[in-house]
Amino acid sequence: MIYITRKASFNAAHKLARTDWDDDKNNEVYGKCANPNWHGHNYWLYVTVKGEVNPETGFLVDLKWLKDIMNDYVVDKVDHKNLNLDVDFMKGKLASTENLAIEIWKQLWAPIAESGAVLHCVKIYETENNFVEYFG
Repeated sequence: MIYITRKASFNAAHKLARTDWDDDKNNEVYGKCANPNWHGHNYWLYVTVKGEVNPETGFLVDLKWLKDIMNDYVVDKVDHKNLNLDVDFMKGKLASTENLAIEIWKQLWAPIAESGAVLHCVKIYETENNFVEYFG
């Protein structure tokens, strides 16, 4: 079993707030992240796939192909967007980094599986100090 990871970056705005809570409750729970005028991050996305090396190519997957899959299914949809308002796969979900990782997994799982590889991990750095890992 071999693991290979591809990194991508994107910039996006979001707000953490529940519509069923008032401003005071949202501010109590989410602090500055509940800013009514949104806030943004420079995210780093790491996608790790696993499987066996193809003896003909020497690859698990072609990294150019993995880059294209990440761009088509995720990066192009989230880059310079508002996660709460503009991203189809985040509609109706609280735009936390945890939920973002889960929803990115859902976007990537099938196309990666079709290649014969297995999606192992989606890791998102929201800041240099905060990141989420999701293993499905």
